[in-house]
Amino acid sequence: MDYSKIPKIKIESAKDFITTLPQSVPQEYLESVDTNFQFDIEGEGGGQFSVIVKDNNIVVFEHFEGQPNCVIKAKEENFIKLLRGELNPMMAVFSGKLKVSNPGEVMKYARIFGFM
Repeated sequence: MDYSKIPKIKIESAKDFITTLPQSVPQEYLESVDTNFQFDIEGEGGGQFSVIVKDNNIVVFEHFEGQPNCVIKAKEENFIKLLRGELNPMMAVFSGKLKVSNPGEVMKYARIFGFM
């Protein structure tokens, strides 16, 4: 994949990105999805979040909720670089800048989070 082709988006904080997912994810991306992602983002604009997608709906909690299918941990600066297309996702994982408990789950639902 040519990561230079990913449009750079303006993101102020990890919290803003995650908490606005319900308004920004296209409805067709949610069809037949049943998953729970937990984000543990270290830094001033970070925090602990659960993103639960079920019944064609996406709900964000500003705490850990339920049993996760995948946990993603990162420092906020690295998470934002990843979202902006300034950090290659594979290199982020291999270098330890991004920790992902279930890479298969991320690949399956990457477009919900703008990772694809």
